Amino acid sequence: MEPSRRDMLRGAFGAVALAVLGEAARARAQDVTKAASDRTPEAIAQDEEFWAIVRSAFTLDPTITNLNNGGVSPSPRVVQDAMRRYLEQSNGATAHTMWRVLEPQVEDVRKRLAATFGCDPEELAITRNTSESLETVQFGLDLKPGDEVLTTNQDYPRMLAAWKQRERREGIVLKTISFPVPPPSPDDLVSRFEKAITAKTRVILFCHITNRTGQIFPVKKICQMARQKGIETIVDGAHAFAQFPFKRDDLDCDYYGTSLHKWLMAPHGTGFLYVRREKIKSLWPLMAAGPDLDGNIRKFEEIGTHPAANHNAIADALTFHEALKVERKAARLRYLRERWSRRLEALKGAKILTSSDPAQSCGLGMVSFAGVDHGKLANTLLEKHRILVTFIESEEYAGLRVTPSVYSTLAEVDAFCAAVEKELG
Repeated sequence: MEPSRRDMLRGAFGAVALAVLGEAARARAQDVTKAASDRTPEAIAQDEEFWAIVRSAFTLDPTITNLNNGGVSPSPRVVQDAMRRYLEQSNGATAHTMWRVLEPQVEDVRKRLAATFGCDPEELAITRNTSESLETVQFGLDLKPGDEVLTTNQDYPRMLAAWKQRERREGIVLKTISFPVPPPSPDDLVSRFEKAITAKTRVILFCHITNRTGQIFPVKKICQMARQKGIETIVDGAHAFAQFPFKRDDLDCDYYGTSLHKWLMAPHGTGFLYVRREKIKSLWPLMAAGPDLDGNIRKFEEIGTHPAANHNAIADALTFHEALKVERKAARLRYLRERWSRRLEALKGAKILTSSDPAQSCGLGMVSFAGVDHGKLANTLLEKHRILVTFIESEEYAGLRVTPSVYSTLAEVDAFCAAVEKELG
């Protein structure tokens, strides 16, 4: 049954909607969210009263400022409550409630996720995270010794490790390209891939948005260029889904994997894998499935006994996401990133490694300071100021990755900037 507008409000901003805050607070929450419906996402991005209501839907530790939501995000209270409810139900009569009552509900979750992503439900498998999704494809493709796989040296380490294992074990060849941060243009990224392709290239894997600097790639251009050359494309969407608006048709990829415990704020340990329908039959599952499932997307979910609570509560995360609206989320995240990055780039030796072009970035951002031990700075921010950010280091650059969320306040972002200014001053 479709949720009512009132249910949607309660789902999205549950803490305020609860009676514990009183009728006046509930009425004010409704007034604020109703007023938001007539305003642009960019205007709402600067409305602190609106985002205070969003913040109240979370159960946050008030002693720490979490600016590492790119790693894993807290789930709003309504999602936590749903997961607890499903866990309790599972333990009532386990073999019955887990497998006969709760497990079949995953099909409703599949339909809703597919609608949000813009694909057929029969092309979408529910997984535990991006790594499981992508490694299913990486190890499931038939490749021969000498076949080349192309990716970037800034892709996620686990994905690089998967290709390197196949390289050691089977003799495939892994090739990586580099790119400046930020790159001069999206077309520059397309060109770098195209120049690295050879007659032996069989697969290209790349990030929709990188986990380091938050660079958004021109996915559709790369995928269509690759398809014209008979090359399959795998897109790492770990940080993209539910952070900014897009649909499957905006990508035109063959395979797409994402985690739902990041920007959808679903239970930890949830994700999905999209496989283009005509590719399902030829792709081997990561764990064995019978031949009767060869053409069935569910063969990628054959992982043995697993909790139904995690994947069923994805539905509640989707309700929260739909009520908040992804356009508003993206506008708010970009607003917060611009606020801290514009302030810190004024510091001596500072360089923002993330493009300010909305087509190339959203909520993730990275800043580097010349001559600074960024690992030490990150530790100081946490131990001394109780501010959590991520230290990133590679052969080409190092810096702090900063990822606020929809519950983050201007005061928190400003406190982070002040702490950095103090420590570097």
